[in-house]
Amino acid sequence: MTLSPEHAPQRLVIVGTGGLARELHELVEDINAAASAPAWDIVGWLDSNAATHGTQVHGRPVLGDLDWLKSNADVSVVIGIGTPPTRRKVAERIRALGHTRFATLIHPTAVIGRRVEIGEGTVICANVTTTTDYKIGRHVLINIMATVAHDDVLHDYVTIAPAAVISGNVTIGEGTDLGTNATVNQGVEIGAWSIVGSGAVVIKSLPDNCTAVGAPAKPIKSLSGK
Repeated sequence: MTLSPEHAPQRLVIVGTGGLARELHELVEDINAAASAPAWDIVGWLDSNAATHGTQVHGRPVLGDLDWLKSNADVSVVIGIGTPPTRRKVAERIRALGHTRFATLIHPTAVIGRRVEIGEGTVICANVTTTTDYKIGRHVLINIMATVAHDDVLHDYVTIAPAAVISGNVTIGEGTDLGTNATVNQGVEIGAWSIVGSGAVVIKSLPDNCTAVGAPAKPIKSLSGK
């Protein structure tokens, strides 16, 4: 069957070839499998490591580095990099090249509320559960089995690790990395570019640029501003 242009799959490249990038490849395949017609045509990968160029990952070619986008303005991009500062650096580099097509990917098993805002380049993985009236910024990563509740605000470049639980009325600042199985209590604010350790229980607000661990979570180190 030949699809008409308006229903043809959108061409997509994934930045990175590591574990998260390969998980995103699987996520896109799941999106395509669940749809009546494929939504995405995965063209290949982009990687800053020249040694990977010309090789294949998951049967798809590593096409080059970000400069490949200069002559491929029609291709959508998703960034398969988990570390928030690096993800921001890559996104800014892509925009500096004049490229503006970022894919927003939501796994078909994710539960997404009807009254929500989700920014470009954001990825919501398998079995994520969300409720209503929340806002998610650009290039946010919400990993498998995480929970996002009502009236939450997740700013740009936030990473939510697997099985993290975010209660209602929570604000997480730009670029903060919330660890696996971490829990954030209702009404808490977490500052920008902070790291919350795995299994932490955040019951009080945390400042910008800190590393916090424990139950209850307490800052143990200040980080340089991003």
